[in-house]
Amino acid sequence: MSFKIQKSHIYIVTLALCIFIPYFNNYEITFILWSLSSIVTVTMLYSKTIIKLMTCYLLIITIAIVVMLFYDYGLYYIIRDITYLLKPVMGLAIGYQLCKRCYSKIFEILVYIAFFIAIYHILTLFYAVVIHQARTVNDLRLFGGYFSDFEVYALIILIFHKKFELKISKNYLTAITVIVAISAFLYLARTNFIQFAILYLAMMGYYKINRNSMIVISTVAISALLFYTTILYINPKRNGEGIEALLYKIKIAPVEPFKTRINAEDYKDFNDNYRSYENIHTVRQITSKGHLAVLFGEGMGSRVDLKREVWLGDMMLRHISFLHNGFMTVLLKSGLTGILIYLYSIYLLLKTRPSTIPIVKNVSLLLTGTGIFMIFSSWVFMGLYNLLDSKSILIGLLICYQEIRSKQKIIVE
Repeated sequence: MSFKIQKSHIYIVTLALCIFIPYFNNYEITFILWSLSSIVTVTMLYSKTIIKLMTCYLLIITIAIVVMLFYDYGLYYIIRDITYLLKPVMGLAIGYQLCKRCYSKIFEILVYIAFFIAIYHILTLFYAVVIHQARTVNDLRLFGGYFSDFEVYALIILIFHKKFELKISKNYLTAITVIVAISAFLYLARTNFIQFAILYLAMMGYYKINRNSMIVISTVAISALLFYTTILYINPKRNGEGIEALLYKIKIAPVEPFKTRINAEDYKDFNDNYRSYENIHTVRQITSKGHLAVLFGEGMGSRVDLKREVWLGDMMLRHISFLHNGFMTVLLKSGLTGILIYLYSIYLLLKTRPSTIPIVKNVSLLLTGTGIFMIFSSWVFMGLYNLLDSKSILIGLLICYQEIRSKQKIIVE
């Protein structure tokens, strides 16, 4: 009796590992797995869309390398920057290449991967509550993770299962949807709540400008404003427990990434608006070095001097290579030129592809929502450069699936 492993199963496992590994917060392992996966699964043909998208990120890297030659940076920081900046390129390649090999059931595969990640997350939280006595929002996020964009995407696919032609029995579909929804909510991440709203509106087709969409968007905007006004009225405290801690973070969210003046000696002001603190020092540092630095950045290996040591992750740092803000990170490495290229990569996602095939149109809607979310995500959470993120894999996958289904229609006709 022989047991034969099908190649498609190997590709599915590879995809699952590439999505799951970043949750362990060890970029060295992620980089090794992603680089090997992108090389091993390389294909002979790539579409213009994916080539354009990957070229954008490669151009940002190229500019940073050229500018680096005019500075004297440490080899360690140069190599680290290269591995970090390569992450979107590898993710796009992995998603595109693996989708080619198992596209027929790709959405079912994504949903099941999200289901197992959700189970893992819920069990982790249960362990944290029982063993480590985690009780506050901050404690739960410390043990369970700070966000999960992938689970939100999976939840959208589950909610709009008919649009994505999911072939899962009704009972399983309901159970998986509930578990993934609970897990996604328990991250208590403001960015994930906003992500869900953006993607949901995208799937409903409300980003196409017409009378109905304007009414819906206006209603959502007014509702959000009323909700925020209510939070201001409640005035949640900074050191509150439970849901109050989440409400406080929502209260400061509109100002947190945009402040231009911060009192570094005031712990509350400094801690609540740290993202802006990074941005302020990045802009000051780059503009102080002249027009060429503004246009082309400070290159691979550059770092921002925060003027004081800050506790980040598990260490005290004064100089940082990457910021919370993806746009500012690109500005540091490749200047305004890099930012324009980065914005063009987002535009490529927003650019819809006309089609008469329902699922192709629905994938296009999801990509449009992704482009809109990328603007927000890049400003507050590094976008595709986030080391814990796997959106680049999803983007590559969606682009590939869309193209395969379009070609199948042409062949049939």
